[in-house]
Parts: sequence; structure tokens; C-alpha cells
Amino acid sequence: MAEVTASQMPDWESQLAGLLPLFGHRNWIVVADSAYPLQSKPGITTLVADAGQFETVRKVRDAVAACKHVRANVYTDVELGFVEEADAPGIVNYWHQLEALLGVSAKQLPHEQIIAKLDQSAEVFRILIIKTDMTIPYTSVFFELDCGYWSAEAEQRLRQAILAAEPK
Repeated sequence: MAEVTASQMPDWESQLAGLLPLFGHRNWIVVADSAYPLQSKPGITTLVADAGQFETVRKVRDAVAACKHVRANVYTDVELGFVEEADAPGIVNYWHQLEALLGVSAKQLPHEQIIAKLDQSAEVFRILIIKTDMTIPYTSVFFELDCGYWSAEAEQRLRQAILAAEPK
């Protein structure tokens, strides 16, 4: 098999646009910092963005929002709020910009919990990781895709109705 060079690969935005119609609930898109590792699971695709962290997050957010079939549960690392400016210059500015970009919709979980959720999904579902040039720790943004036209509450009501209808 011939090796593919970076110049032969479609850019990350084209690949995102090509994957989004195929993605559904339980797929993930991660906008990662530069130290995020290249993972070896076959269902995980890692790309490098030619854009900064905020531009990449905004483009992913907007691309998902434009889809009718999916919506995103957005996660950030809870550790991000505890990193000190003295240890990671620029973290305070980063936090304010990210908050303005995502609003209060992002859920915060410990990094290891997010990674565990991601790893569990990667056992069966495709994951897209887009690395940026960000060099501040705990700045990855995780988009867990969910059904865009069916809510968790509707699913819960459906499951309760099925249980109620089962013969006893």
C-alpha cells in the first residue's frame, strides 16, 4: 500500500464536511490541543488543523449546528478552571474566549471521565480528532453527537411506555 503524504490528504474541513452526514448519535468530534496523542484504535481518525483552536472550535460548532440530524453535547475538562495563569500563561484569556464561544452549554467533567466516555464509544463508533496548535493544557473541546430530532426525554418516555406495555 502506498504511503499517503500530508499534501495528498484532503484538508480537515473537507473531511469534517464529508463525515458529518455519516455521523450520528454516539460519534464524537474532538478539537484537541497540540499534545493530544495519536490513538491507535481503528475507528479513530486524527487530523491536523491549519487553523487555531478557536477558529476550529467555531467551525466544528457551526458545522454541527447546521445539521438537522445531529446536535452536540459539548464537554470541556473541569481541570481547565483550576489551571493557574502562572503555570500556563494565557489560560485566563483562553477561558474567557472559550466561554464566549460556547456559552454555558459546555459541560465540565474530569478529563479522565471524558476520555473514558470517548474510549467506550470508540469501541463501536467513529471518532474524529482535529489537532490544533494550542499549547495550553486541558484545552481540548469534546463534541459528543446526539440525535438532532429526538430528545433524551422523548427516548425516556418511549422506554417507559414500552416497559408499561410489557405483559406481566
